[in-house]
Amino acid sequence: MTSPAERRRRGRAARDRVPRSAHGRWIPAADRPDPVRVLEQQAEDRLADLGPIRYGRMAESPFAYLRGAAAVMAADLAAGPDTGLTVQLCGDAHLLNFGVYASPERALLFDVNDFDETYPGPFEWDVKRLAASVAVAARDNGHDEEHAHRAAFAAAHGYAVAMRRLAGLGELDVWYARIDTADLVPLVRKSRRRQVEAGLDKARRRTNLQAFGKLTEKGEDGRRRIIDDPPLIEPVPRDELRRVGKIFSDYRATLAEDRRVLLDRFRLVDAARKVVGVGSVGTRCFILLLDGRDPGDPLFLQLKEAGRSVLEDYLPDTRPTAEAPVAHGGRRVVTGQHLMQAASDIFLGWTTGPAGRHFYGRQLRDMKGSADVAAMTPADLRGYAGLCGRTLARAHARSGDRIAVAGYLGKADTFPEAIADFAVRYADQTDLDLAALLAAGDAGAVAIRRGI
Repeated sequence: MTSPAERRRRGRAARDRVPRSAHGRWIPAADRPDPVRVLEQQAEDRLADLGPIRYGRMAESPFAYLRGAAAVMAADLAAGPDTGLTVQLCGDAHLLNFGVYASPERALLFDVNDFDETYPGPFEWDVKRLAASVAVAARDNGHDEEHAHRAAFAAAHGYAVAMRRLAGLGELDVWYARIDTADLVPLVRKSRRRQVEAGLDKARRRTNLQAFGKLTEKGEDGRRRIIDDPPLIEPVPRDELRRVGKIFSDYRATLAEDRRVLLDRFRLVDAARKVVGVGSVGTRCFILLLDGRDPGDPLFLQLKEAGRSVLEDYLPDTRPTAEAPVAHGGRRVVTGQHLMQAASDIFLGWTTGPAGRHFYGRQLRDMKGSADVAAMTPADLRGYAGLCGRTLARAHARSGDRIAVAGYLGKADTFPEAIADFAVRYADQTDLDLAALLAAGDAGAVAIRRGI
């Protein structure tokens, strides 16, 4: 087994490959792909009728654009050298892909919460995407350049400090580490505590019962059905429910035995196609309504399409066999989530749907909530960015060589400063890319449907 000292030396040696200060550079490659073309290529395997909605949501602001443009940023990050220090990446670690959710023990945790693009890769790619999202969000909030830089620095600095701390812990201590919201509230400044506690209370109310009341209505037969709200929610025709049931059965088989026992106490009664997110719009996503003890005991599950990660075209194929986790897109997402999260949804599983499409399943709502980034002051954003950075470090430490990464980072602020420089420069690029998308819409090259 390699000693901690040797692992630290390996991390420091990676500075020869990519000096820490080099992360601050951002100069678009001469052959940089057209960002609109990248998005259009990504949309080729998606539902065509939803494409205009995706672009409409991305067109709302630079931050909204960045959320939907993970594929564009992946190509940009791949154009330069990387450290070679591999972890399980989130792949889309922007600010709104962190949030609270309920653990199986019903504690409210804060963690990374989106894994559609998860894939093994160089740790700094996630840090750069997080910091860039912080800088873009700061500008969207009207903060000046100094505050945008300081907030991006807080994200990278939080990551570095946490990784150095985790490098000194034992394996089980790292694996069991988690961020419980009960421990966070006392750290929030007093003027903000009431607002934070209100947000946590709102998350606690986002349960299956809340979804049941919001997303269903009584049909003519007296049974609750999912509301038809096209194009955002479109119930599956009754004659197609049997096919959905087959997909559901295959999904059930990927759960642990105890979870299958629990799931078998529910009965599938309805299903619908649902539009979700920003970057995910156009992928196939279904919500399933199940009854438990009686119709007043509902369970909502989500089956979401899991195609190739946006990172897969740029990173080595790590699959030793066809049975390895990343061979199935849904299994890739589930495995990545288990690796990165301190605790995961008890109904997390995968399945293969029509035409061989891959899906993963989870609960639709289980006390999930996210921060209101748009309402944050500069001080609030710095604090939240630092929290996200620490959270990302904990997630990376579970799968990668945290000691090598800490060795690369060192004790100085060279890396956080460089990442902050990159973030504000990439925020400029985001503005240009959004302008290109809007111009394509004005020219009729793409359809943009706003307000949905």
